[in-house]
Amino acid sequence: MPESFTESFAAGLTSYGDRQCIEFDGRWYSGDEVAAYGVAIADLLRRGGVPDGAPVGLVVRNRLQHAAAIIGFLAAGRPVSMIYSFQSPESIGRDIEMLELSAVVADSEDWTAEVIAACTRVGCAGVSISLADPIVVPVDGLGRRDQSRSHAEFEPGVALQILTSGTTGPPKRQEIMTPVLERTVFSVTSGECAPPDAPPELAYWQFGGIGVCQLVAGVYNARRMVMLERFSVDGFVGVVKTHGITRSGVQPAVIRMLLDAAVAKEDLASLEFLISASGPLDPETRDEFERHFGIPIRLAYGATEFAGSLCAWTPDVVAEFGESKRHSVGRALPDTQVRIVDPDTGTELAVGEQGLLEAKVAPISPDWIRTTDIASIDADGFVYLHGRADGAINRGGFKIMPETVRRVLISHPAVRDACVVGVPDTRLGEVPFAAIELTPGTHAPSEDELAELVRKELPVYNVPVAFTIVDDLPRNPALKVSLPAVAALYAPR
Repeated sequence: MPESFTESFAAGLTSYGDRQCIEFDGRWYSGDEVAAYGVAIADLLRRGGVPDGAPVGLVVRNRLQHAAAIIGFLAAGRPVSMIYSFQSPESIGRDIEMLELSAVVADSEDWTAEVIAACTRVGCAGVSISLADPIVVPVDGLGRRDQSRSHAEFEPGVALQILTSGTTGPPKRQEIMTPVLERTVFSVTSGECAPPDAPPELAYWQFGGIGVCQLVAGVYNARRMVMLERFSVDGFVGVVKTHGITRSGVQPAVIRMLLDAAVAKEDLASLEFLISASGPLDPETRDEFERHFGIPIRLAYGATEFAGSLCAWTPDVVAEFGESKRHSVGRALPDTQVRIVDPDTGTELAVGEQGLLEAKVAPISPDWIRTTDIASIDADGFVYLHGRADGAINRGGFKIMPETVRRVLISHPAVRDACVVGVPDTRLGEVPFAAIELTPGTHAPSEDELAELVRKELPVYNVPVAFTIVDDLPRNPALKVSLPAVAALYAPR
């Protein structure tokens, strides 16, 4: 009888033993050391009256102790709901009260007075984790769950509640079922099984969201992993150079940052390719990176609700098509069907036509799931992305695609990056506004110059009503530009 995902994952964790499992902050932790966190947390929860299998909340950071807690929960089949740590203590407390779970696990530094008070109001147990001994301890006053209170349960089969990146608004929780994690492993690895002596995987994407997929796939396949608490050019380059990393998934912003930092080519020489995901990568930046470093970039496409990729460049597809479809995010993965539909009628569109992408992923649902991404599919089944429908700006009845305007703006040599958002207008309902990030060492173009640039390339209604120059576009921990933060820069005239 085939093993369940939980059994296979637990076996992957056990297989490390005293061998290297995760490197964090310059130190390798063995599989036994990582597993010790899960054992200690489980013991405290039992003593605190939390039933085995009851879901718990994790105020998550990209630190060794948090990775170990997640790994322990998955190996034991205990569901976990992620709570972002980069919120204020008051916001973390509101999340805890909304979730009403039996227990909350958090870093020692996150057990603030506000968080403790929220747990007290909910009646949940509290567990503090750290790198220092003792690695797991009960929180004073929260040693036991208040058993007179009812606490939330998850739907059977839920393994994780992960969070979206919050690009367009507050992050949303997405439930990931345990059987779906099998496809998560495949979508992260594209079905490749690395030999035992392969270089480690690099994990720096936020574990509270889609970044947890790297952790899941790594332990499932008993791969060594190197963790960064957050992305930095120096940290990324250091890991690649030290460990001979051969591939990594990166956000488009990372590719630009590596170029701007003038990283030495030899420092990234071990990379065979990079996978760009989580947002559009403009062709100019991609071409510049590939010319400079000689490292190919493959595009991929996925979403939090699908627990990984929908489309990717698998090794066999790369071998067959090479560079001929380089602007595509690849073909649908084997367990996935994709189609393009008219956003108003739902009618499936012909090859090459643009519309909303829908996907049917066998382990997730027998139904077609509609995304907010505008895409097209060519005759060979390759998917091309053209922007997001939910970001469209309705200017008095004229539809504006922000990514289209952004592409024009970044063609200016002084514009390193740009973000275009809709802002309220009493007459037209909504109008476009642009924030501009300058190329280092250049002079800021005038508003008239930028407006004329857009006017030459696009219909006049696409021209932003105002521009603002910023040192850096506001980004969230997932390195995506925060649209609400950009909109807040607008000052009506």
